[in-house]
Amino acid sequence: MAESNFIDYVKIFCASGHGGAGSVHLHRAKYIPKGGPDGGDGGRGGHIILKADPQFWTLIHLKYRKHVKAEDGEKGGSALRHGANGEDILLQVPVGTVVKDAETQEVLFELVEPGEEKILCRGGRGGLGNNNFKTATQQTPRYAQPGEEGQEGWFILELKLLADVGLVGLPNAGKSTLLSSITSAKPKIASYAFTTLEPNLGIVRYRDDLSFVMADIPGIIEGAHEGKGIGLRFLRHIERNSVLLFMVSIEEEDIAGTYKTLLKELKMYNPELLAKERVLAITKCDIADAEMEKDVARHLPRGVPHVFISSVSGEGLDTLKDTLWKSLQK
Repeated sequence: MAESNFIDYVKIFCASGHGGAGSVHLHRAKYIPKGGPDGGDGGRGGHIILKADPQFWTLIHLKYRKHVKAEDGEKGGSALRHGANGEDILLQVPVGTVVKDAETQEVLFELVEPGEEKILCRGGRGGLGNNNFKTATQQTPRYAQPGEEGQEGWFILELKLLADVGLVGLPNAGKSTLLSSITSAKPKIASYAFTTLEPNLGIVRYRDDLSFVMADIPGIIEGAHEGKGIGLRFLRHIERNSVLLFMVSIEEEDIAGTYKTLLKELKMYNPELLAKERVLAITKCDIADAEMEKDVARHLPRGVPHVFISSVSGEGLDTLKDTLWKSLQK
């Protein structure tokens, strides 16, 4: 089986450059045998910089680049020559990348705006040359500062997909089928659990040339917040979605119970997820009649807009788009 090219987690070691040492030098010329200090400052060490690039959607380009080291700054020279700064290293990452300290698990920063840049490891400052230490009483100092050491450490980069609508449901609830029906995305579809092993994104075209982005998240099972199934690995992608579209098959014996199970898993993972707008879609309604839908509707949760849909026959898909767009405007 070919390895997926969707990588949303990498651990890398980064080290910025050390600062260059300041120079200890006394000016000497043909007619100036005892000139004053003219040692230049050392150059700054190179930074490690992360930049959010909307052209990237995965961290696969960093998966095999485990060690990133920037250049050291050069030493200062005579005649007040400043040492060259070490070259910075710019690492491009997808929009929505979260950076953590690998040892403490502390979130250092997030990159959520296209073009946003953050310094991950700051290069060491260059040392001052001996010219900076001359005084009225000490006119020929014979010492200079060493350069500062750079910063280094192991860091975790995690990607949280940025999408307007996130699909939440049990495995085989019809999420991938819906995504393929109303977007140009072509996710893998089959009649067994966990067909989707990685998130898929698609653009939903709406009226008057409007659009929104929909993300198909791998299926959630009970206990996903504890790492059961594959839910824990992908639950973080839901955090960045504006609206959560819960999808429950009409084949489920207890549709309201299934919805509550999904809601519970999100709450156990991150209670803040419950503050997001929610829409409930009852899927696979091509096998149901109007009377059955009416009976199911009586048991659905109050306060959450619901739509009966069929991605196969197209039933309710336009109504679903309208409902999602209305929720997004809130």
